[in-house]
Amino acid sequence: MLKVNLEDTISAISTATGNGGIGIVRMSGKEAIEIADKLFVSPKGKKLSEQKSHTIHFGTIEVDGKVVDEVLVSVMKAPNTYTREDVVEINTHGGYRAVTAVLNATIKAGCRMAEPGEFTKRAFLNGRIDLAQAEAVADVIQSTNEYALKSSVSQLAGSVSRKIRELREKILYEIAFIESALDDPEHISLDGYPERLLAALEPMVKQVERLLASCDDGRVMSEGIKTVILGKPNAGKSSLMNVLLGEERAIVTEIAGTTRDTLEEHIYLQGISLNVVDTAGIRDTEDIVEKIGVERAIKAAEDADLIIYVVDGSRALDENDKEIMEFIRGRRAIVLLNKTDLKLAVDKDELENACGHAVIPISAKEEQGIEALEEEIKRLFYHGKISFNEQVYITNVRHKEALEQTLDSLKMVKQSVSDGMPEDFYSIDLMNAYEQLGKILGEAVEDDLVNEIFSKFCMGK
Repeated sequence: MLKVNLEDTISAISTATGNGGIGIVRMSGKEAIEIADKLFVSPKGKKLSEQKSHTIHFGTIEVDGKVVDEVLVSVMKAPNTYTREDVVEINTHGGYRAVTAVLNATIKAGCRMAEPGEFTKRAFLNGRIDLAQAEAVADVIQSTNEYALKSSVSQLAGSVSRKIRELREKILYEIAFIESALDDPEHISLDGYPERLLAALEPMVKQVERLLASCDDGRVMSEGIKTVILGKPNAGKSSLMNVLLGEERAIVTEIAGTTRDTLEEHIYLQGISLNVVDTAGIRDTEDIVEKIGVERAIKAAEDADLIIYVVDGSRALDENDKEIMEFIRGRRAIVLLNKTDLKLAVDKDELENACGHAVIPISAKEEQGIEALEEEIKRLFYHGKISFNEQVYITNVRHKEALEQTLDSLKMVKQSVSDGMPEDFYSIDLMNAYEQLGKILGEAVEDDLVNEIFSKFCMGK
């Protein structure tokens, strides 16, 4: 079992550092209410230990007869708390000094400073949540867009855990049947069992494959879409970047080759996160610096989730355009026919036929067509709509690795059946699949891994 001293009562600041309306100091442990009583002074002489659970009380925090701050104190008694321990939250006035003074008072009165993520670690160790849900807590805090938040909240509610538990129960049933039959062959027959096992494995394999197939959507939800803007010099790439950002971040001039290096920014579009890279214009050039910029542009595009190809609609297509169109063929890309506010020298239908992608007419200068771009990004990555009621999205790399191992083990069982291997071979791989899924929930995981996961949390969570 993970080495954590659950006998200590811990304390930490649970709100962000800096000035604000309120600050919260959280305590958890068997002495939390007793320690709070040492510090809390009620105008009506209340003792917190005598109050009902999940109640709030007005008063002051005092040390050596001196008022530290005027506060509201929430009393929550085990087991119906975040950690399943007694929890006290002291709501102070916002500001570093006030909150820190109250924290120091709790430490002086008998608390230990909480380690990063220790409140959530205690919730895990005390069985209120599993490890997948604990990781979802961190994901909720770190969510960078609407979809990431919805997915994390869904996982916190147990969407991933339920799917994993269902799979484990089915696998465990097969393991138990095999072991029972091997131990008691007189009463439990394995005749015809390999065929029944194959039938049972098929939906399990499909379920794991569906979860793994969601990893791509899950990654772009949590990390954002790696997006590279490509095009010839003066096609309007930097203008598009500025429109998406809502500020003049990239330099825009009439001089070709202004952008010579990659410019990276994080952009939010209707709840979607884009990690956007504006690149040097793609063209043959003898300028050494510009040539390096073009090489970097191609390298960035090769690693991108999405390429936005900006075409200068006021100029006829040339060899540089043809090279870009050949590069994006077969890749996930959106083609923008820019400068529609000018007389067009490029036909939209001909461009679509040439590049093999749908074309969206825009004017970056006039900020027209941007909504159509946003909708196309949604369609490409989230199939137009994301539902968090039934569909589960895997956003955690650790979960993905465990699912890959699970899938391999289940396929090995199928292979053993096909090869006519003895039944005890089946249980070995079934057990491995069961254990791999258990790692997602936090069962049979190494202490070091758990410590590493919780070390990434903020101090008061």
